[in-house]
Amino acid sequence: MTARPEFYRFHNGEKAPLPFAKSEYDARLADLRDTMEQMGASACVLTSMHNAAYFSGFLYCAFGRPYACVVTDTDCVTISAGIDAGQPWRRSVGDNITYTDWQRDNFWRAVREVTGENAVIGYEGDHLTLMQRDKLEDFLKPLTMLDIAPATMRQRMMKSDAEIALIRKCTAIADVGGYAIKEAVREGVREIDVAMAGRDAMELEIARVFPDAEYRDTWVWFQSGLNTDGAHNPVTARPLQRGDILSLNTFPMVSGYYVALERTMFVGEVDEASRRIWEANVATHEYGMSLLKPGVSCAEVTHQINAFLEERDLLQYRTFGYGHSFGILSHYYGREAGLELREDIDTVLQPGMVISMEPMLTLPEGAPGAGGYREHDVLVITDEGHENITGYPYGPGFNVVG
Repeated sequence: MTARPEFYRFHNGEKAPLPFAKSEYDARLADLRDTMEQMGASACVLTSMHNAAYFSGFLYCAFGRPYACVVTDTDCVTISAGIDAGQPWRRSVGDNITYTDWQRDNFWRAVREVTGENAVIGYEGDHLTLMQRDKLEDFLKPLTMLDIAPATMRQRMMKSDAEIALIRKCTAIADVGGYAIKEAVREGVREIDVAMAGRDAMELEIARVFPDAEYRDTWVWFQSGLNTDGAHNPVTARPLQRGDILSLNTFPMVSGYYVALERTMFVGEVDEASRRIWEANVATHEYGMSLLKPGVSCAEVTHQINAFLEERDLLQYRTFGYGHSFGILSHYYGREAGLELREDIDTVLQPGMVISMEPMLTLPEGAPGAGGYREHDVLVITDEGHENITGYPYGPGFNVVG
């Protein structure tokens, strides 16, 4: 019987254009290797989607299988499953090894091919499961293991000029989705119909602006009435009614990079109680944006916005923090928790960070002005203050529609 390989290299076709130039990935890897040297790690086994994509360009689709980007002082190698054939190599800046299903744990045998045994291994403590951590120890026999996840998160929080340029293009695409949604809103139309209009418009625009990209994961959450009470509530088939409060949320995804546009809207008319809450949230949004500048901490911004809402007897309706970082993240990977506008985050804003302002007030059903009110803009922190790169208008003057 022919011996079946545990892993092999399937470099099929030519390398595809990546989201960034090779020099961008070289700079990222150089920073990571500096961190590894400081920590004393000779290899990193990066198993999360966000870190694999950030350092290699390859955004994997796990479907229950393990993947990794293994970085040493000389190599950057993605480890992928046979089901993906040559695509991971084409979309990786460096080498790729394909592992097979012929026996269990060939993934770790492929990783070991790069790291060797008895090394000091960096790993992601916020991603590696207990089972996979045990397997890492069994197969790699590390001298010790170091959690490198916090350091990689801090690195991703600081955006390069190339990243900011991509994010800027993506916010313009989010605006395209917003305008398509505005055109689709009318009485009797279902949430899902409006959401599809926004998503389709964004995907067409992504294909126009990024003709060499892979297309995946772009989505819309469009909520109405009671469904607006949570920021992440899924789309339903509920028909829109006159006077409904609406939440417009567009999320174009390009090469793993996330941006968002979020707006409060109403169908046809807005009652006075709702208008008061809406205008108060808009004022909070504008005040919050005015605070975003280098040298101020996330906690300071949060406390100041809390005081602003408390003065208006609205703080009890706040449901979450006021903003967060942007980069390689989505609703299922990549949260950069060190850059969020919350009371417990002391990170100081610096030029090159990208952060949202997104206050939300939720009033319960039965209360005057019931519903969820949310505005969301994406801002780049600059030397002078910030640049708002979201263009779609907010407030009652533009968003009473249909």
